[in-house]
Amino acid sequence: QVQLVESGGGLVQPGGSLRLSCAVLGFSLDSYTIGWFRHAPGKEREGVSVISNSDGATYYADSVKGRFTIARDNAENTFYLQMNSLKPEDTAVYYCAADPSSPQPIFSWSTYDYWGQGTQVTVSS
Repeated sequence: QVQLVESGGGLVQPGGSLRLSCAVLGFSLDSYTIGWFRHAPGKEREGVSVISNSDGATYYADSVKGRFTIARDNAENTFYLQMNSLKPEDTAVYYCAADPSSPQPIFSWSTYDYWGQGTQVTVSS
């Protein structure tokens, strides 16, 4: 059974950092497109960062570019989102996701087959 299990969310002050983890059960993540999405109250769900399985290219939303980093550890079958210089507008429920193909557009959330349960990130002073 395929399962994505998230951890690492919490409350952090503006300018702080958090590292989200997504443990993958049931498949090897290196053969999948993997990524992170977020859903803020009153806003549309948006893609945050993705590693494509087509060429390994990494993609970031403009709003997080330069602050967030996506990475994967194949040995642990886990991938991460390192979030630095956090802003209040980063507050959202963050979801990890995976898909065996290369979704187009890359941030098309509806095409991802597998999802984590979500973890709350709150950036507030």
